[in-house]
Amino acid sequence: MTKRLLMILMGGALALSGCTLAPDYKRPEAPIPAEWPQGEAYRNSAADGLLTTELSRETFFADPQLLKIIELALANNRDLRLAVLNVERARAIYGIQRAEIYPSLNAVGAGSRAQRSADLIGPGDARITEQYSVNLGIAAWEIDLFGRIRSLKDQALEAYLSADETRRGAKLALIAEVARVYLTLAADRENFKLSASTLEAQQTSYSMIEKSYNIGFATKLDLRRAQIPVEIARGDLARYRQLVAQDINALNLLAGETVVEELLPADLSSVTPMQVILPSLSSEVLLRRPDIQAAEHQLKGAYALIGAARATFFPRISLTTTIGTASNELAGLFGSGTDTWSFAPQIAMPIFDPRTWAAYRVSKADREIALTQYEKTIQTAFREVADSLAVQGTIDQQLVAQQGLVEAVTETYRLSDLRYVNGIDNYLGVLDAQRSRFAAEQGLVSLRLAKIANRVRLYTLLGGGE
Repeated sequence: MTKRLLMILMGGALALSGCTLAPDYKRPEAPIPAEWPQGEAYRNSAADGLLTTELSRETFFADPQLLKIIELALANNRDLRLAVLNVERARAIYGIQRAEIYPSLNAVGAGSRAQRSADLIGPGDARITEQYSVNLGIAAWEIDLFGRIRSLKDQALEAYLSADETRRGAKLALIAEVARVYLTLAADRENFKLSASTLEAQQTSYSMIEKSYNIGFATKLDLRRAQIPVEIARGDLARYRQLVAQDINALNLLAGETVVEELLPADLSSVTPMQVILPSLSSEVLLRRPDIQAAEHQLKGAYALIGAARATFFPRISLTTTIGTASNELAGLFGSGTDTWSFAPQIAMPIFDPRTWAAYRVSKADREIALTQYEKTIQTAFREVADSLAVQGTIDQQLVAQQGLVEAVTETYRLSDLRYVNGIDNYLGVLDAQRSRFAAEQGLVSLRLAKIANRVRLYTLLGGGE
């Protein structure tokens, strides 16, 4: 009978503990325009591309070498591994908090064996006595009538889900960083080749002027002016050699191991461009971003903490119950054994505690902080995507203009050199044309890099794809 009563009490307590005092959560309205900015800067010249609903790593990254390096990084990168471990820790904390809802059963067994003096026993009584006992009990289990423990469990769940979104964000950031370093390496290798070819051309020009100087056709000033671009090109060559080495080091760190040369890009022209992304008209696509979802889980957790703080204003009921069975050899006197049962509820009634009110006010302030952070995260995301769309809408025009500039300064250099050779002009005009041409060619490489890198950035800003 006592065991059945205990089970009824436990079942009733668990049923009553299903409610909480947490406020009802409703997703706040996103504090951003419903559509992306419009205008000349946002017109995309691409006829086709990937929709945001079609984004995935395999469909977006078309370069097979880059995809292999990304896979290496996802398997070996230590920063991502730390993010995964933090998720495991949050999940374990949630498991601990969830276990508080249910009672903890403890079992204790004991036994004793004693020898009695012959003077203290009657005829036929056993001289050796044995005593055994088994106790099964619940120690100080709080009956969660007002949802305090359940609210704390909900908050731990939201913290775990937020940590998991942070892990997803770390994974997405790692993919983007691998792609960025890969593209930067390709651009630096192309600039290295450009510097090498420029140095070779400058050395050829210097050798010709040196010969002219030796026979008296060129002045010493012309010779020194011709030496300037040679030394500049040597410095640029050394600088890009350094940058290429540093890019490879960065890529090895991201990949978690040494990336073989066969997977590295030769130059920017050898990289298969990423797909163009065509974002949907609605800005609600931002809500899939890991950082925004993580912020929303933090907001939900703040709601749950308000429920836990409210529950502290109500009584807390704890239950301690023990069921025991004892047996001994004196069966004739006591039967086969004896049962014991104890039931000890405790009620803690709050009267007045300033700390309780302070904790409640803190929980409400934390909710407002989490709400503000959530809204700020959405606004920042909108601005980032809008900026990236502006780059996508104008980069082709910049490339056309830069290509025209390269062609113009290349022709200027040719004409300036021709005028110098024919004795019409001094070498200063040739030197200025050489500098302009090299700078224009570097600018063209930078814009080509910016165009492809912006696609990776937009992929990341829109939440990417697993």
